[in-house]
Amino acid sequence: MKSSPSILPVLRVFWEHARRYKLAVFLAVFFSIGVHVVEIIIPLYYKRFFDILAIAGSPSSDAYRQLLAILGSIAILFGVSWVFRRIDQFASKYLQPHIMADLMRTSFAYLEGHSYKFFSDSFAGSLVRRVNRMARSFERIADQIQFTYIPLVVTIGGISVVLFFRHALLGSIFLGWVVVLVIVQYALARWKLKYNIALAAKDSETTGILSDSITNITTVKTFTGEEYENSIFYNVTEELRRLRFKTWSIDEYINLTQGLLFIAVELGLIYATLRLWREGVATIGDFALIQAYVIRAFDHMWHFGQTLRKSYEDIADAYEMVEILEKPHGITDKPKARRLCVTNGAIDFADVTFNFQETRSVLTDFNLSIEGGEKVALVGPSGAGKTTVTKLLFRFYDVTSGKILIDGKNVADVTQESLRTAVSLVPQEPILFHRTLMENIHYGRRDATDKEIMEAARQAHCDDFISKLPARYDTYVGERGVKLSGGERQRVAIARAILRNAPILVLDEATSSLDSESEMFIQDGLSVLMEGRTVIVIAHRLSTIMKMDRIIVMEEGDITAMGTHEELLQQGGTYKKLWEIQAGGFIG
Repeated sequence: MKSSPSILPVLRVFWEHARRYKLAVFLAVFFSIGVHVVEIIIPLYYKRFFDILAIAGSPSSDAYRQLLAILGSIAILFGVSWVFRRIDQFASKYLQPHIMADLMRTSFAYLEGHSYKFFSDSFAGSLVRRVNRMARSFERIADQIQFTYIPLVVTIGGISVVLFFRHALLGSIFLGWVVVLVIVQYALARWKLKYNIALAAKDSETTGILSDSITNITTVKTFTGEEYENSIFYNVTEELRRLRFKTWSIDEYINLTQGLLFIAVELGLIYATLRLWREGVATIGDFALIQAYVIRAFDHMWHFGQTLRKSYEDIADAYEMVEILEKPHGITDKPKARRLCVTNGAIDFADVTFNFQETRSVLTDFNLSIEGGEKVALVGPSGAGKTTVTKLLFRFYDVTSGKILIDGKNVADVTQESLRTAVSLVPQEPILFHRTLMENIHYGRRDATDKEIMEAARQAHCDDFISKLPARYDTYVGERGVKLSGGERQRVAIARAILRNAPILVLDEATSSLDSESEMFIQDGLSVLMEGRTVIVIAHRLSTIMKMDRIIVMEEGDITAMGTHEELLQQGGTYKKLWEIQAGGFIG
């Protein structure tokens, strides 16, 4: 079990967002304090009320007038309390939605800034849950401060002052009980925090597994994995149940201890007051005062115990997101990074070494120069490092050593935004947003007009299927584009790249999901798209790269051969073997 984390990072993040609304915070806190100060004063009037009744013995006009005056004062105090509470509530209702929205925006923006590796190592469902729980945790903690902690501090402080003023014995008994109870509650809640953290982590894991299985439901059904997935989910939810049972059981032990302390202090205060009454120090009104204060104190202290434990649970929920906020971004722009302006499109990999996760060497002293406007293909067996080369070009990862240059500028020295604006990608497995076709293509260049979007779609032969859809360009494609076929998704990705109109183009098996007829049309579109651009093509289907200016053969992270299609066939080696394997199916 991990040790309990500090609550300070979470509270610091909350305060950094709350301080943007200083006036609303001041109003909420000031009038919340005012409400409970008034509520401490009201029982003092009830004490006077009962003292007058006890002294009067029988009804009299003078006593009646005094009692009415006291009731009038109590009514005014109730009115003041009502006004204070309304101001407090309106300030809080303004404050919380603003801060919750800011927390979600901060979390999302910082999360988006993390590296490609970070997302590769994380469950998407868990990350979504962390962002949402961060905002909800603040809401609950803000409510706890407003409705429990501020009332507790004001009430306990006010009661202690009044009781000490009445008699030191009463104040000492009450304050001693408060100190003991707070120490016990804090120690128990602090001890329980590590279980709350484990519970929150297991809850996130459960969400991640659930999301992962549902996202891959086609694979689950295809490979009859329902029972297997059920067993995985059963095991993780069983661990979740055990942690939940443990934390809830701890709560009951805490409640047991708290209840005994409540009984002890109530009997102790009544007994002490009785002794003082016998000595003539306490009055009948003091019994009413103490009973009113005890009831009020018990209510606040009971809720304090429960709220403190809930606060730590909420801290645990928020802590997972705060860990992400405190985790430095893996890929960052240098302080004085400049925008990349591509004039020629020349690319140079100079002595590039890249180790994946510091244990697996993918590229070692890799060198490759691509002239501006040159069309280059990367071929080779799976795991040769072809896709890694393009990911390093996009700076999804930073090189371990060496450098990558575009027109002589190190990609590590320019802004990531300008770098990725200059390089367009058509991935092997395009994943679309659950948005309309228009919005998905528009993502290639957000300032494009509808006419430009439709022209890009036409060049990518998207019109062939879009025209048959009832809503045409306003058709929603489903999560990850599941409502479209693989070939349709790939054509949308190609249209997006056409719209991007970047000087450097990367095609990662861009036509792998297309039928032969569609591939023929799109090859025409890609030929137009590639004109005047530097192009890197990754392909296993060698027929798609025969017309490349140069073909680079890669094996185990190194270049083993390069040349045109004909030159490589004459050289023999890996390329010729791959061609001979595929030739029967493609030469015709």
